[in-house]
Amino acid sequence: MEHAAKVRTCLWFEKGGHEAAQEYVKLVPDSRIEAVRENGQPDDPMVVEFTLAGAPMMILTAGPHHKLTPAASISVLTEDQEETDRLWSALTGNGGESGHCGWVVDRFGVSWQVVPKRMPDLLASDDPSVVSRVSEAMMQMGRIDIAALEAAAAKEPADG
Repeated sequence: MEHAAKVRTCLWFEKGGHEAAQEYVKLVPDSRIEAVRENGQPDDPMVVEFTLAGAPMMILTAGPHHKLTPAASISVLTEDQEETDRLWSALTGNGGESGHCGWVVDRFGVSWQVVPKRMPDLLASDDPSVVSRVSEAMMQMGRIDIAALEAAAAKEPADG
């Protein structure tokens, strides 16, 4: 048996891991399922190896012994507002939950960060006042609004 990656992130699911992996590879371009291992569980395969935009992943469906937590999340760098909105809608649909600052929990309980590429660029500004204004704007958002971040970055600070 050939293994595609020496290192891959593993998410522990109580149930529904194969269904989740199938949904994830449809959401993120350049993604695919690499292997499905039933291990005696044909209705809910135990191991699903897949790649999300080149990042190797695995879901282990092995019962209620461990729970998913926001301490581990999938972070996706989006190209533009259209991709940001598409992913946000897909992840919050069918029972997912919106969070703050680009965070969302999908219907399977996996935490995601949907981050437009422009956001880390703005937050890396050499101008501390730009970073402060962009951070403040971001903290008020659920889904990230790139135009609102740009407006916050461009705003002149008020005279004290």
